Amino acid sequence: MTSVANLQPDPAPILACTISRDVQNFDLLIDDMENELGEAWGDLGFEDALIFLGQPEAATLEFVAIAVDAEDEIDLSRITEIIRTAKAKTIKVILIADQVGPAALHQLLRLGAEDFVPYPLPDGALHEAIERIRKPAPILTPEVAPAPILAPPQIVSDEPHAEKAPAFKAKGDRDAVVLPVHGLAGGCGASTFATNLAWELASLSKTDAPRVCLIDLDFQYGSAATYLDLPRKEAVFDLLTDTAHADSDAMLAAMLTFNDKLHVLTAPSDMLPLDIVTPEDIGRIIDMARANFDFVVVDMPKTIVAWTETVLARAHVYFALMELDLRSAQNVLRLTRALKAEGLPHEKLRYVLNRAPKFTDLSAKSRVKRMAESLDITIEIQLPDGGAQITQANDHGLPLSENAGKNPLRKEIQKLAKSLFDLNKAVESGKS
Repeated sequence: MTSVANLQPDPAPILACTISRDVQNFDLLIDDMENELGEAWGDLGFEDALIFLGQPEAATLEFVAIAVDAEDEIDLSRITEIIRTAKAKTIKVILIADQVGPAALHQLLRLGAEDFVPYPLPDGALHEAIERIRKPAPILTPEVAPAPILAPPQIVSDEPHAEKAPAFKAKGDRDAVVLPVHGLAGGCGASTFATNLAWELASLSKTDAPRVCLIDLDFQYGSAATYLDLPRKEAVFDLLTDTAHADSDAMLAAMLTFNDKLHVLTAPSDMLPLDIVTPEDIGRIIDMARANFDFVVVDMPKTIVAWTETVLARAHVYFALMELDLRSAQNVLRLTRALKAEGLPHEKLRYVLNRAPKFTDLSAKSRVKRMAESLDITIEIQLPDGGAQITQANDHGLPLSENAGKNPLRKEIQKLAKSLFDLNKAVESGKS
C-alpha cells in the first residue's frame, strides 16, 4: 500500500500591506486592496509594522498603504519611523489620510511618501495611485544625434539661488485685475498659457510695465516653478497654512522674481491636498495680491474645489481653456451647469480654444463653430498650436518670448496681453 502526500502550493508572496491603528476604520481601503491584490496583501498594526519591515519576508513588498486619521496625530513619531524604515528598504509608501490636519499631513508627506489619497477613497483613486508607483522611472539615455539648438532641460532645484523676493515695499496702493486660468481638461495647456500671459504682461514696456504676479494654486501638480526654473520655497506652505496672521509683507517674502519683472508665488514644495486652505484663506491671498499689483494671474487646478467660487467672485476675467475634442465639450457643459445651479457668475468665463485649427483648415473651423453653438458659448480666443517649441521652452524654464519669440502661440498671447493692458489703462483713465 502506498501513500501519496498532498502537495500544497507555496503561498503567494505578500506584495503590499496596509498599516494602521485599526484597519476596520478604513473599510473602503480593505475593499479596494482586495480588488487590486486579491490575497497578496496583509494588514499590520503600528506596533507590528516596524518588526515586520525588519524581517526578510518584507523584501517582497512593493508598497505599504499607511492609513491615518485625526486620532493618530498625537503619535506621529511612530508613523514617521515606519515611513523612514520603509523608504530605507526601498518600499514605496502610499499615504491614506482621513481628516488629518495640514501640519501633520505636511510632515508625513515630506518624509517621502510616493502618493497621497484622501479618505473616504474616491472611486479608482487607489488603483491610480498603485499604477503611478508601479510605473518605472524614465531612463535618460544620451542623444546619438547632434545636440539640438536648445541645451538639455535643466533640473529645477529646491535650493534658493539667484532669484529673490520682490524688492518693492508692500504699500497696498494698487487694485489689480485678477485673471484666473482654468484648464477644462488635462494637458490643454492652461499652465503654459498662464505663465506666458503673466510674463507678457510684465514685459510689455521697459519704462511703464505693470506690476504683475503669478499665483500657482495647483498645490499638487503646479508647474509654474518648472516653467520659469524657480525653486519652491518653504515659506509658501507657511503662508498657506496661516493666512489669518499673514500680511502683504509675508506674501511678498514667499514670492520669487523672474528676471526682475515677474513676481511668482509658486506651488508648495510638497504635494498637498487642495482643501488644505479654506475659501477665506484664498480670499486673503488674492486680496493682498490685488492691493500690491496691477495684474494678478492665477493658475487654477483642474479640480473644482470649495474655494473656486472665491476666485471666480474676485476675477475680472476667468479664462477657461479647452480643446477641440469631446472631453472638453462635456466638461464645459458640466462646469456651466454647476455654476448656473449655484447662481455663480458664469458670465465671467472667457473660453479659450488651444491648439485651434489653422485658418486654411475650413472643415475644422466649421467644427469649432458647431461646437460653440451646441454648447451655447462664445469661443472668444483661439490659440494656435505652438508645436515642439512649447515643450522645449517649458523644459528649459523659459517663457516663449525668451526661447521662441516668433512662435505663433507666443504672438497670440502677446496680443492678448497688450489688449488687456490697453483696456485696463482705458478703464483707469475713465475713472480719473
